[in-house]
Amino acid sequence: MNTSSIAVGVVALVLGLLGGYLVWGNNPIDQHFIVQMIPHHEGAIKMAKVALERSKRPEILSLANGIIEAQESENRDMRSWYQSWFGSAPPEGGMGMMHMDGMSGDTAVLAGVSTSEFDREFIEQMIPHHEMAIMMAQMLQASTQRSEMKELSDNIITSQSREIDMMRGWLTSWYGE
Repeated sequence: MNTSSIAVGVVALVLGLLGGYLVWGNNPIDQHFIVQMIPHHEGAIKMAKVALERSKRPEILSLANGIIEAQESENRDMRSWYQSWFGSAPPEGGMGMMHMDGMSGDTAVLAGVSTSEFDREFIEQMIPHHEMAIMMAQMLQASTQRSEMKELSDNIITSQSREIDMMRGWLTSWYGE
């Protein structure tokens, strides 16, 4: 995966979230965050499900199960809040930014990579995916007034930072990187 594509995607996402908040004004950051984070989480869940099918390492399997459990729960909460706060279900697919290179993970690459390279590819995709979620959560944390959203952003920052540290440790111990 090309890191410059990821960087461009992250910048576009951040500008899209922030720009939407500043330009549209009447649409709170909470609404924009939910619309973007649900498909972002769905991308991580898809990647984690591929990991459950392809990885043999108990560490990866445990991480994948944890990602699925946490992010499906967060998506349920965000859908419920959106309905309650904004009077409708959140739109499907975010604002169209999640499908840019490197933004939602490449499950086709994960499904097709050799078994011997799968774990490394999964980790190398999930780290920037988590980094983007952390960046989004930090933006939310700085702007939201809702306690539910502050708690959600805290959870995302804490759990995904911990998972990034684990994955970087695996890259070092398993691949010498």
